[in-house]
Amino acid sequence: MAEIRERDDAEDLAEGDPAVDEARAHPDVYVVEPLLPQRLRRPSDLLRFLSTLLVLAAVVLVALVAKQTLNGLEADVKEGTTLVPDLLSRVATFLGGAAVLIVPVAFAVERVFHRDGLRVAEGLIAAIIGMVGSFLLGQWLIGGSAEDLRMLLTGGRSIEPLNTLLTSVVAYATAVRISRRPTWRMLMWTVIALDIFALFSGRQITLPGAIVPVLVGMAVGYGTLYGVGSPNTRPPGNAVIAALRKLSFSPVSARRIDDDHQGSRRYAIGLKDASRLDVTVLDRDRQVAGLPYRLWRRIRLNSETRRRAIRSLRAELEREALMAYAAQAAGASTPRLLGTSEIGTEAALLAYEHLETRPLDDVPDADIDDDLLAQIWEQVALLQIQRLAHRRLTGDSIQLDPAGRVVLTDARSGEIAAGDLLLRLDVAQLLTYLALRVGAERSVRAAAAIMGPDALAAAMPLLQRIALTRETRSALSKDKGALAALREHIVALKPQGKVEEIRLERFRPRTLVTIIASTLAAYFLLSQLSQVNLMRVITTANWAWSGLALVASFISFVAAGLMLRGFVPEHLPLWRTVLVQFAASFVKLVTPAAVGGVAINTRYLQKRGISPALAVASVGASQLSMMVFHIALLLLFAYITGSNTATAFSPSRGLVVVMLAVAVLVVVLFGVPPLRRFITGRMHALFANVLPRLLDVLQSPRKMIEACAGTLMITLAFVVCLDACVEAFGGEIGFTTVAVVYLTANAIGSAAPTPGGLGAVEGALTLGLTVAGLPAELATSAVLLHRLLTFWLPVLPGWAAFTYLQRHEAL
Repeated sequence: MAEIRERDDAEDLAEGDPAVDEARAHPDVYVVEPLLPQRLRRPSDLLRFLSTLLVLAAVVLVALVAKQTLNGLEADVKEGTTLVPDLLSRVATFLGGAAVLIVPVAFAVERVFHRDGLRVAEGLIAAIIGMVGSFLLGQWLIGGSAEDLRMLLTGGRSIEPLNTLLTSVVAYATAVRISRRPTWRMLMWTVIALDIFALFSGRQITLPGAIVPVLVGMAVGYGTLYGVGSPNTRPPGNAVIAALRKLSFSPVSARRIDDDHQGSRRYAIGLKDASRLDVTVLDRDRQVAGLPYRLWRRIRLNSETRRRAIRSLRAELEREALMAYAAQAAGASTPRLLGTSEIGTEAALLAYEHLETRPLDDVPDADIDDDLLAQIWEQVALLQIQRLAHRRLTGDSIQLDPAGRVVLTDARSGEIAAGDLLLRLDVAQLLTYLALRVGAERSVRAAAAIMGPDALAAAMPLLQRIALTRETRSALSKDKGALAALREHIVALKPQGKVEEIRLERFRPRTLVTIIASTLAAYFLLSQLSQVNLMRVITTANWAWSGLALVASFISFVAAGLMLRGFVPEHLPLWRTVLVQFAASFVKLVTPAAVGGVAINTRYLQKRGISPALAVASVGASQLSMMVFHIALLLLFAYITGSNTATAFSPSRGLVVVMLAVAVLVVVLFGVPPLRRFITGRMHALFANVLPRLLDVLQSPRKMIEACAGTLMITLAFVVCLDACVEAFGGEIGFTTVAVVYLTANAIGSAAPTPGGLGAVEGALTLGLTVAGLPAELATSAVLLHRLLTFWLPVLPGWAAFTYLQRHEAL
């Protein structure tokens, strides 16, 4: 938190600020700017508030999980307090109890004498919120709403779960920013530590009960600061004028203009010699603005592509100045940096020469001719020769002067001595931006004329959305084929070039979703397993029915092999294809149910010499056939079940509920535009070339019979397996009912983002069997046995098959 602390307001230091004094001494220049707000909600306060809440949640979770370790640690601390001499203990108790009130009062008096009573008022607000909040939370815990948490904070004794005095004092100390005053900070935390020691030795608090109030108090303090805001210490426009005078400029006019893309203030300054300056002001409190996004990018991207999430004011000033000087030395057309200066303690400025320009975004697409494209690439080439990466080649940083010459601005995001990856990222970014303006073909042709085909081939692997700026990614959402078109034109330009794959992301958001979903699924499974004795499940199951279920599970892999062979006109060996299906069962441990098998089968077909497009089409045809058979069998078995349970041909109430739930799910998936676009996009990618492949299969009756038989056998094998598992525990429901339950649950599991549909399949199967009339415990036992035979048991042979196929270069 040290870097964030550097960016906080410094009201005490603002008193007697030389920049402010200088501004007051030269009030002759009127600055046209809106009034600065008296108070600001600082992003650093919000960041601290959220960070404290995260630490608080982590402490509570760790304490709840590691109860035994915590009890042992608390016993050791308690034993250590008994070794303290009695006189010293009494003195510490007296000092802690008295000083914890005296020190805040003394600090308040000192601040009032310095006419800073508003800060004291903020501290009192935080103290009141902390006291009331801790009292109410304590009463909620005493009421038995969270027994484990209450026992953690009280140790089973009749004490306050959250010490209200300790919480309010910490909230007060945080809100008055006592940490800005080293002497007061040391004194305050010393008396808080003494008070905790006194409470602990008197058995009035537990170890977690000492940590949690401190964190709650800090969270209340930071929340109060963000809620009420902090005094605005940004230097006004006249302080900027005073700083420019120190740089030997003679300002005669000043006007605030639009902020830059990072939210930094900008001023247009008129000088005595009729020239003008463009001044950028870097405010200290803006250095953490947008921090969550920068942290997310820093975590998600590899080290060379990411930028530092937090940078001090001085480092930001030096970075932009160095990049500006380096770009000038490289001969690039950029505004000259004429001077830099700090403005007191809370800001700094960079003064650039003023150039009359307009951004490329304001130029109509029709006016962007080949000469202009060549100029843009020439400027980028000058930077790249000197190993300078601009990192923001967009329409607002590419400017045109009245003569039509290109000027590059916004040097703050750049890098000197950039590596190859950053330079290639610049090429990829500019290629994409210009393709969105003038088309992929013209963008590639103009770049190749200046940078050369090799530079474009090197940048082609970086034509990824994640590598581009926010604005370009947003524009790509309206022209999704732009990146593909760029790749096609680059390949046509240099077809013999070898494309190396570059992974910019450490992980994708969908990976995060899968991890979270898998965690929830594991929790669900563990809760199920805690209610069922697994040894009893295994020992009480009828071995004859269990053996039948095992055979049915094996047949499903043979059927999957037959199905794939049926949709591939080329010859595929049966048993090797069956081994691929076992390998897919191993891959399902780390991929969603509908993804692992598709990827493995596609890879297998490519290794058999089938082109990637035809391999994808074959697998897509098999998946389409599987979906059609799945829906048809679901309707058939639902109809048969209804006719068996009533004199009229109507399904049972439970099945109606299940079917309605599926219908609602389909309506939601296709009724919400983002979900509909996601699903249709995936379906189009999977089934784009399916129809020609199906026509190839239909020309061979043997292949068609093999495909249909395999598809039908897969579903029936899994239904037989589940029905046998139900029979193994003495369950008595119809085969068609089991089929409806399985087909519905399998559809839900295929849509789940967890590996192999983990959690979703178990929950859906258990719920379906229970609705169908089985006791909950019997349904859970049957489902666990079914998943053991179809999901967990094939993992070991699947790993062996995966290893064997890789060794023989079949995968």
